[in-house]
Amino acid sequence: KIWYLYEFLTGNTLPLDDVKQGNYVDLLEEDKYYTAPPRPIRRQRVNDNLLGNRYFCPIVRRTETLRQFEASNFPERCRQLIAGYPEVILKRTVGFLYTKETLSSFEIERVKLSPERTERFVQLLHLAAEEDFCNKEALIALQNHIVVDERFHDKDYRTNQNYVGENHPIRGAIIHFASPKPNDLPDLMEGLLAAHQRMEEGNIAPVVHAATIAYGFVFMHPFEDGNGRIHRFLIHNILARKGFTPEGVIFPVSAVMLRNMKAYDASLEAFSKPLMRLVKYELDENGVLTIHSDTAIWYRYIDMTPQVEALFNFIENTLEQELAQEFAYLERYDKAQRAIRAIVNDMPDNKVDLFIKLCLQNNGKLSAKKRKKFFAQFTDEEIAKMEMAIKEVLDEGKDITPAPKS
Repeated sequence: KIWYLYEFLTGNTLPLDDVKQGNYVDLLEEDKYYTAPPRPIRRQRVNDNLLGNRYFCPIVRRTETLRQFEASNFPERCRQLIAGYPEVILKRTVGFLYTKETLSSFEIERVKLSPERTERFVQLLHLAAEEDFCNKEALIALQNHIVVDERFHDKDYRTNQNYVGENHPIRGAIIHFASPKPNDLPDLMEGLLAAHQRMEEGNIAPVVHAATIAYGFVFMHPFEDGNGRIHRFLIHNILARKGFTPEGVIFPVSAVMLRNMKAYDASLEAFSKPLMRLVKYELDENGVLTIHSDTAIWYRYIDMTPQVEALFNFIENTLEQELAQEFAYLERYDKAQRAIRAIVNDMPDNKVDLFIKLCLQNNGKLSAKKRKKFFAQFTDEEIAKMEMAIKEVLDEGKDITPAPKS
């Protein structure tokens, strides 16, 4: 095994004869690591069951945490959840979740969204189950689609050194993460995409596959802009194509990441913090970063167990909180609408929605000012009954707010 790994990692062939006899042995123990289908290596009589190649090869350990997550069978739990709601609620909830995922992914990057940008990204998310975006041409097209301003469209992988950092009023510039050197990117990205193909063909566990490729991508930071949003999009792309996400449904993982930024940052820093202790760099007065050490090896062979555990955790929160709450809130909202129409039968939909919204903004009561402006034609008795109807629905669970129309 050591002999094979030496030649695998260095590309150098030792002056040794091939092994002529003996059983083939697996490079990694399947009970300790996630492995790909073995490729027999005749020279050392080794079964190469690594997840990647010498240009990019993540390692994921079979921790007890991951064993428990896999046993939870999240896809089946999601199917059971959605089976409990009528189709009309399902369609409205899914439509809202696509919009919510878009808004959350951009908000993580502190990027302002126009209606055009929102619609463009929602359209992309709908394609996640249909196309494989893990190839160079598709990734560049994806970057061009996400970044609206054509001046910042990339035609290839970046040729500049980029980094993630901030300016501190006392300490000056603080570098949180330095991406690979531009000259190292072609091999690294070729390795990343080859690892994706190997895991795709080898039917690797979907969350392991999604986490290693999506986090691997963001660690490479191959473009000048859009890397974070592409990273989160690739999670959906891989999970959907592997059938982990039920057909027509989306797990709004970005919404969970946004709500738990400390946990999301920790999943990134599990790699970036140890890395930055090894990178020798210099930042000049113009904000140009220069890397003085050879760093490619640190991006090639990453223990991505923390990232896989983090993604499983985000998915669990998505299922138990985001999806469950969105389904329940729309169901309660519909119940409030029906209760109001039972009091005022011909009340237009926009009036019903406005009444609910204004009551929610004012602790369940319609203010005198808003009543005079929007609902002057209604009697005191009607207003009181409608307020009581909303209160009764709210008492059944958490507060509800009108969902944006998708």
